[in-house]
Amino acid sequence: MKPLVEIIDHKCKLCYACVRACPVNAIQVRSDQAVPKIMPNRCIGCGSCIQVCSPEAIMYRDSKEETMAMIKSGASVIALVDPSISGEFPDVVDYRKFVQMIRSLGFSHVCEVSFGVDLIAKEYSQLFKDFKGKYYIMANCPVVIGYIEKFQPELIPNLAPLVSPAVATAKVVRSKYGNDSKTVYIGPVIASKNESEMGDEDGKINSSLTFLELRELFSEYNIDEKQLEFSDFDPPYGFTGALFPIANGILQVAGLDEDLLTGNITTVEGEREMKASLRQFQDEGDIINSHFNIFYTEFLMGPGTSKNGKKYIRRATVKSYAKKRLKKFKHDEWEKELEEYSHLDFTRKFQNNDQRLYPTEEKVQQILVELRQDGRDDMGCGACGYGSCRDFAVAIAKDLATPEMCNHYTNRNRQNYIQSLKISNDKLAQTEKALRESELIARKEKEAAKEASEITTAMLHKLPSAIVILDEKLKILQANETFIEMLGDEAREINEIIPGLVGADLKTLLPYNFYNLFSYVLINNESVQNRDISFGDKLLNLSAFVIRKGKIVGAVVRDMGAPEVRKEEVIKRVTEAIDKNLSLVQQIAFLLGEGASETERMLHSIIEFYKTNPRKDKP
Repeated sequence: MKPLVEIIDHKCKLCYACVRACPVNAIQVRSDQAVPKIMPNRCIGCGSCIQVCSPEAIMYRDSKEETMAMIKSGASVIALVDPSISGEFPDVVDYRKFVQMIRSLGFSHVCEVSFGVDLIAKEYSQLFKDFKGKYYIMANCPVVIGYIEKFQPELIPNLAPLVSPAVATAKVVRSKYGNDSKTVYIGPVIASKNESEMGDEDGKINSSLTFLELRELFSEYNIDEKQLEFSDFDPPYGFTGALFPIANGILQVAGLDEDLLTGNITTVEGEREMKASLRQFQDEGDIINSHFNIFYTEFLMGPGTSKNGKKYIRRATVKSYAKKRLKKFKHDEWEKELEEYSHLDFTRKFQNNDQRLYPTEEKVQQILVELRQDGRDDMGCGACGYGSCRDFAVAIAKDLATPEMCNHYTNRNRQNYIQSLKISNDKLAQTEKALRESELIARKEKEAAKEASEITTAMLHKLPSAIVILDEKLKILQANETFIEMLGDEAREINEIIPGLVGADLKTLLPYNFYNLFSYVLINNESVQNRDISFGDKLLNLSAFVIRKGKIVGAVVRDMGAPEVRKEEVIKRVTEAIDKNLSLVQQIAFLLGEGASETERMLHSIIEFYKTNPRKDKP
């Protein structure tokens, strides 16, 4: 089944009015959610969020389609009309007209819940008069019941074990019109829609329409009171139960004493009063010594009624309607019917559905420090929707809220952000200035490099020797005009299309023995100096050298047949030959000198020997 209340994402304006209005913090705000989310397990169906939502982004579960489907199925469908309908339709001249309008939708019977109020009031009268020291909380408001079951389950034993007037009426009409009958409750509160999910079979409410949904059905089916005759409710008829929409009306119906001195029943109405009274009932019930008749809001002002309704005008209308009904009321017949249905079981049980969360005190204190800086636990401003800073911190710890919902926290962070942004902007301005200066320097260097490159390229092309620079794939990166001329006509044609032969494959322009030298230099990273190579009818002299290891190689090629090269080379080589011969002569002279000196030393040693050792055989 769809959630009772949900937020329509595209309509939400993120004003958080719903968060502030929710009495049980059932609306979750998280940074990973685009809009707040209503948690069905915590929601008590009070409708406060709907009433404060200006963009009308919060909707409750629509029961119109479900109701009309039951009617069209051919089943016996009985409308159970809450007595507060008189306050909702003051524009209808006679109550018998809106009875006929409801009947015109296709309902088999239209019965008033005021008879169920009479029955339940009688049960309360007996319960309270048979006092045995236990005080009760009257269980007529579904919002109060939901709150106790979910957020104060310790009080469940004190909930009066009686069904609501609507359920009591459902039991009566099934007993009267057949157990297979379907029932649709028409009333002012949206929490009643959840009653279709509970209750035993004879008291089951199959669907629940709000007065607003009823008006929408009248409009959809073109039902207008001016075109209809009078029609009264189907029996059984209610008596003073018509006063139920007023908070203390059921006490008057039950004849219970509200006297401040002699009575022991306290009527409470409103969100804050409801929560405060329940806390005090739990903590100090032995001092209060009173039953509590609690309504979240008077039924005649429920969230299922038309907006902008005036409470005391509606009260006056309810009273006027009740008086009008009593003028021709058949009291004896009513008492007979009351006795007839008093044997039905009107007791009920409640479920402990505790939704309270208990974060650690350490975590709460940590959040308080983050929110308030000094960790104070005060009442706060209330803008976040929570009663105190501590309550807000607990909600954050429960993952129901985010710190950004706190004005103080947001303003402080905004100031910090502005300061950080100012510092960042200053740094950015300094960086921008440095970048401009760097860009200016880089531009000048680029222009200087470009100029140097142009000068180098121009000089390269003017050199009489052939110059070529290649990449690792022997593709030409740069070649001067002398190199192109040396290669011949084919190279000159290519140069007209691709200046400088850039990108041309050297292997297609020169023979293997020529380009193989470049491969050797690239692979071994070893230069080749003055290597003579035959190229056609020319003798070329090549010197290849490494520019970038394994990547780029350059070469200077000279045509040995060119006059200027020939003369220069002859002089160079003759000079090298003379230098080599002179070196050789010097080495020979050195060796001859070394030999003569050694001979001289040997002869001198012999003479000396003979001088010191004369021959003995001399005469």
